[in-house]
Amino acid sequence: MTDAQETAADSSLRTTGGAPPDDVETAPIPLLEPREGIPPVIADEAALAQVVAAFAAGTGPVAVDAERASGYRYGQRAYLVQLRREGAGSALIDPVACPDLSGFGAAIEDAEWVLHAATQDLPCLREIGMVPSELFDTELAGRLAGFPRVGLGAMVENVLGYVLEKGHSAVDWSTRPLPEPWLRYAALDVELLVDLRDALEKELDRQGKLDWAHQEFDAIASAPPAPPRKDPWRRTSGMHKVRRRRQMAVVRELWTARDRVAQRRDVSPGKVLGDTAIVEAALALPPNVHTLSGLPGFGHRMGRRQLEQWQAAVDRAKELPDAELPQPGQQMAGPPPPRAWADKDPAAAARLSAARAAVSTLAEALNMPQENLITPDTVRRVCWEPPSVVDAESVGAALSSHGARRWQVEQVTPVLVAALASR
Repeated sequence: MTDAQETAADSSLRTTGGAPPDDVETAPIPLLEPREGIPPVIADEAALAQVVAAFAAGTGPVAVDAERASGYRYGQRAYLVQLRREGAGSALIDPVACPDLSGFGAAIEDAEWVLHAATQDLPCLREIGMVPSELFDTELAGRLAGFPRVGLGAMVENVLGYVLEKGHSAVDWSTRPLPEPWLRYAALDVELLVDLRDALEKELDRQGKLDWAHQEFDAIASAPPAPPRKDPWRRTSGMHKVRRRRQMAVVRELWTARDRVAQRRDVSPGKVLGDTAIVEAALALPPNVHTLSGLPGFGHRMGRRQLEQWQAAVDRAKELPDAELPQPGQQMAGPPPPRAWADKDPAAAARLSAARAAVSTLAEALNMPQENLITPDTVRRVCWEPPSVVDAESVGAALSSHGARRWQVEQVTPVLVAALASR
């Protein structure tokens, strides 16, 4: 049992602890219950003001979670926000009824926010005015500490000895009113988040990784919003089958038309028209609605008006002059795909092979995933264009220029210097 688990066992929370002797009957792991029951959903300004005041008066870190309706609605907005703080209890807030939570964000601005997989929730929280200045990511902490399973349920069970209810993570959270079982599930997501944070902090400290974790958390909290993707239509599933520029134009036109419809109807684009259908239409270049209706994804359930809408998009692509057709490949910044290195630059391919092996060995020694030790893209960039003089200073500067944190530079620089200097 780790020190973190021993600390958790000493608390009022039951833990799984170590393996019992063979002749001792193992007690079942208890299902987590809300300590104060399921809180009411906050859906008006008066109730929100009371909760804001309670959380402002609370103490310690604030557990924060958000539920989206991925696969059901357009975009990634939050449809439920869950919070918990010592002295304030838990709160469930409906951001549809209360779309501006900047006042709540300001009330807990000075507190540490505890999230699980923070990068997933921060964009939708930012949209409603909630931006942390300091955070602790329990999923990332689990990765750095070397836990093999870092989902919230697995972490709560392995570290704190409780089982979280499952089965509602992928439901349509835009549903109103939200069913009680869903609300129970949502409330439990923040029930033990601070307890988990405390246990993981102790474990990271025991492993000498706590400062590393704080550097990672600071980087997440200070990161600017991600810029919009360039040419998002190129990410259409099955795009690798589309070779000709005219066909690519069909994908672009259909993707754009679908996106407009999905945004107007506030539904997931996949519910409007599947990626498979888009690719099939691009490959077939149908001359008319009748032909289009015979393609996979454009079956008998699709109305004439919809078919005409998609055929119009196909026709627009077919009528474009050659100069306006998309280019075969998206211009990529940075090095080419590693599979092409052996032909383009055998020396670089050798450097990359040595660097990957060195990073893998170091990650195993540190008991963490390679991608958390250093991103594969950073390794590729340094290997493709290494410093003219390979030494600790130049390699460290190269890593820093690609966004590596101080702890990553300190750990990775020696092994990369050795790998680059040997080739």
